[in-house]
Amino acid sequence: SGDEKKTAHLLGLEGAAERLQLFKADLLAEGSFDSAMEGCVAVFHTASPVSFSAADPQAEIIDPAVKGTLNVLKSCANSPSVKRVFKVWYQLSKTLAELAAWNFAKENGIDMVTIHPGFVIGPFFQPTMCSSVSMILNLVNGNKTYPNFHYWVVDVRDVAEAHIKAFENPLACGRYCLVESSVSFCHVLGILQEFYPTLPLADKCEEINTVKLPEFRASKEKAEEGLGIKFVPLEESLKDTIECLKDKGFLHF
Repeated sequence: SGDEKKTAHLLGLEGAAERLQLFKADLLAEGSFDSAMEGCVAVFHTASPVSFSAADPQAEIIDPAVKGTLNVLKSCANSPSVKRVFKVWYQLSKTLAELAAWNFAKENGIDMVTIHPGFVIGPFFQPTMCSSVSMILNLVNGNKTYPNFHYWVVDVRDVAEAHIKAFENPLACGRYCLVESSVSFCHVLGILQEFYPTLPLADKCEEINTVKLPEFRASKEKAEEGLGIKFVPLEESLKDTIECLKDKGFLHF
């Protein structure tokens, strides 16, 4: 990679000098990942564009997700050393990408496991914020309103652990849903109010005629029993998210 700002935190990890090698690749360029996969036993495909305000969703989100996933899998199919592939999914683009991926994996004999996290929060070590954490920041940085919807929440540390445990467990297979809680932004604000009563929290739903939305629940049983995941409680995830935002200079209190 030629962008030092995006890779400095990776190169600064303990043991990176001896064990970490970075490659430059283009999701939309077939064969772009071939050299990176030489000699690899497992491949974790965790990147996909996320945007809540894309001008052209097809070109900016869906195409990179679907075509990018297939290009990664084609490189896997061309590498005799790759034994298993892991993919993380969410939203429409990733739903379409997953369908394409399972079809390709079946046709080419690729052993694939998919990880399905909800709204990912928790501490981050890269210099920039991900979209989900920025939505938490918007609740505590002086914005007056909050969105009216429920969402599934999971801690980023649980997502990382699930990937590793799925790799280490030869019996891991199929799809794993990673959700600690199903919550509304109103509920999240209540928790933040308890921990941080002095922060300027949003106090009004952005929809004038607030309609109580149905609450959808997702089972975490397969991840708990099959991978041994002990999910970080929502309260701990939220607190660690806020503390990380403070440490990184995104929030001052």
